[in-house]
Amino acid sequence: MSPLTLVIGNKNYSSWSLRPWLAMKQAKLEFAEVRIPLDTPETQARILQYSSAGRVPVLIHNDLTVWDSLAIGEYLAEQFPGHWWPKERKARALARSVSAEMHSGFSNLRQHMPMDCRARLPGQGRAPGVQTDIDRVVEIWRTCRQQFGAEGDFLFGQFTFADAMYAPVVSRFVTYEVELGGIAKAYADSIWSLPAMQEWVTAAAAESEYLTESKL
Repeated sequence: MSPLTLVIGNKNYSSWSLRPWLAMKQAKLEFAEVRIPLDTPETQARILQYSSAGRVPVLIHNDLTVWDSLAIGEYLAEQFPGHWWPKERKARALARSVSAEMHSGFSNLRQHMPMDCRARLPGQGRAPGVQTDIDRVVEIWRTCRQQFGAEGDFLFGQFTFADAMYAPVVSRFVTYEVELGGIAKAYADSIWSLPAMQEWVTAAAAESEYLTESKL
């Protein structure tokens, strides 16, 4: 068995699982994948076999357990040198800041536009506060691309963990057909067209589970 194991939820719904999964794929790390369907009578007991936090994702590295997407990203950056964060100090600080903002914010977007890779729901989810969240996401993407994105197609040129943090938002924008233009659309297209992203979406489409509500 691979020394790296990532425990995830349903690919169709679990945005937090997508984040480290995509980053690990982009870094070309070999890892085993354990998928635990969410919202079943067995879900909690199965997750607790891997982490007492009771949530996915969970990274198992030999005898060590790391949970929470952002913590997993930081741990992998320490253990497997690569382009997890921008090398330049100011860019790296901005990347961590926008990643933390994604981690803790955008509650209206999460609640009213939950990730559902299989669905196409144009015009839905436009509850109060959602457009403010969308505008802020677009502002972040534009700022990062304009200041530090000249050497590639992603927020800081090359793919970093900040891109993994915003990949589920790209999926949401596809599902709810959020209209984007200019820099934001070009960036979203770059994320959506990644082979690893399409691998996740294809697997999500093949899942049979349906959740009545998801805010993951």
